[in-house]
Amino acid sequence: MENRRFERLSDDVVKLTNGTASARISTLGAEVVGWRVDGRELLWGRDTSHWDRTAPVLFPCIGWCRDGRVMIAGETYAMPVHGFAPSAPFAVISHDDASVVLELADSEATRTHYPFSFRLRVSYALEAEALRVDLEVTNSGAGSLPYACGFHPGFAWPFAGGAQKDYQVAFAELEDENVPIITQGGLFSPKRRAVAMQGRTLPLNDDTFSHEALCFLDARSRHVTLEGQQGAIQVEAHGFRHWALWSRPGAPFVCIEAWTGHGDPEGFSGEFPDKPSMEHLSPGETRRHGVVLRWLAR
Repeated sequence: MENRRFERLSDDVVKLTNGTASARISTLGAEVVGWRVDGRELLWGRDTSHWDRTAPVLFPCIGWCRDGRVMIAGETYAMPVHGFAPSAPFAVISHDDASVVLELADSEATRTHYPFSFRLRVSYALEAEALRVDLEVTNSGAGSLPYACGFHPGFAWPFAGGAQKDYQVAFAELEDENVPIITQGGLFSPKRRAVAMQGRTLPLNDDTFSHEALCFLDARSRHVTLEGQQGAIQVEAHGFRHWALWSRPGAPFVCIEAWTGHGDPEGFSGEFPDKPSMEHLSPGETRRHGVVLRWLAR
């Protein structure tokens, strides 16, 4: 019989096992912190010298807000980069042998950043060679709910033999090779710069991430693949508009991120609901956004 089980490894980490695949999920941020297939660890093992995250869930904003603040109904609120969800405690509300659902609801703590009633559920379902991630946002309040969300997985680089220079990122469709220039404060400039694309493929090297994240806004591709010598990881997204690629110079990881929104434009001074590329939910409405990580052996 196939080995499928749910385990609590500690008060704040659970583990899913399905055959030779496993995933570890932290209740802090509902963050998957490990994903193994056939004994191969595919996610970045966090290291504070480079990046102290693995695959954060982003909510209720993406990237930086101007001066780390947002304005809502004329009031100013502090907003961390990528929102407060990456550092928020989630509750495990259900599970079976190969899946788990975690939930964050509005509270006194969230309302110091974001004065809205909401429910954010993050579901993980483990398959033999895939990990399915679903983000479900519900407006539990009486007014409109503005938000952005994203999934920010960091993958080991290299993860399948060879050196970093032997890897490339392949998009499903041709994308605009001119990406926004991001300011030192994390804001999106109206200026653009060209990325060294080769058709649908971006070769990876020491210079790829020497400036800032590469953000492909309003992308055509529904999946993006990180290709190595002995295998590949495909990231498929549904209900997201944008892709971002990011690493730090010299770091042994690369992120392929799916976003519904993006950081503030340079000079933006409007209200949070009026930020570009925001989602809006009516009272009682629920919206789902999904990502599938697939291991493709060679």
